[in-house]
Amino acid sequence: MSDENKIRDVVDAVTGVAKAIPVYQDVVQPAAQEVGKALQTVAKTVHVALAPVSALVWGYDQIRNFVSTKVAERLRDIPAENITTPKPNVAGPALESLRYTGHESALSDMYANLLASAMNKETANGAHPAFVEIIKQLTPDEAKLVSLFSYPRALPLLSVRWEYREPQDGKSGGNEILVNYSHLGRVVGCEFPEMTPTYIDNLCRLGLTEVPTFMEYTGLGVYGPLEEDDEIKALQVQYEKDPDRKIVLDRKALRVTELGKQFAKNLRGLKNNFSTYCWSSNVLKLRLSFARLITQLPPSLLQPLHTHGLGRAQLLREEAHAQFFQ
Repeated sequence: MSDENKIRDVVDAVTGVAKAIPVYQDVVQPAAQEVGKALQTVAKTVHVALAPVSALVWGYDQIRNFVSTKVAERLRDIPAENITTPKPNVAGPALESLRYTGHESALSDMYANLLASAMNKETANGAHPAFVEIIKQLTPDEAKLVSLFSYPRALPLLSVRWEYREPQDGKSGGNEILVNYSHLGRVVGCEFPEMTPTYIDNLCRLGLTEVPTFMEYTGLGVYGPLEEDDEIKALQVQYEKDPDRKIVLDRKALRVTELGKQFAKNLRGLKNNFSTYCWSSNVLKLRLSFARLITQLPPSLLQPLHTHGLGRAQLLREEAHAQFFQ
């Protein structure tokens, strides 16, 4: 049997699962037959409001096309004998979820990578059924942040709070201003980078990451770009106008859990040798050489790069310090 026929047979088997999933039509029992004339106007209004959503819900043909193109593309370099029918508890929920997230490329790509991983004998054991449920609870921006988990790197965070300089009139302590502030959202091109702290909370809730209480990077300069950030500087100026208050910066770190590492490994895409994807020695040597160069640049020189959308240089500087100066 040729490679092409082998892939076609597996595609047919996978999409057969999708065909077994009922696709409900809007015409079934329209608003419970609009019981009561008073509900007719409301039902019609709701129908109009939901019309754009129903247009985004994928049917069997769209799912089959997705498997035949995106998933097949990821299996192109896999030997035919290594391609197998995925486990139903992975493929079934993944295909069902595509009905509602297929239009979001960041999420549909995750499903494509997960299905391809589940269909490769060498990686199928790592395609955990829980991964489908995790993807279902991610936003497209959070999917972009997951791309940072594919290999070791520094993921510095900064929390900012104000405190009273000295206890006065029975008052002491202070209050948080920013929690888990970072440049990670801007680096990966999040649509709403200001939501990154919330995204981090969700990634921690899902068990992909954690923010250990006493963990911080010891490398020189890792937190420099964050502490020199214009927003942080503005807060310091604002709050320290009050002679009774001071700003305290808490250095933190985002740690990727073992579940998070496995999740990223299975969803970052497949090559002929999955275990060496993005890890060839030549690529890694070039990356580390560039990282060493970036560590020599002060934050003031990196700021113009960040302003022009080259925030990745800033991230490289942060992770390079973590790798070479710990």
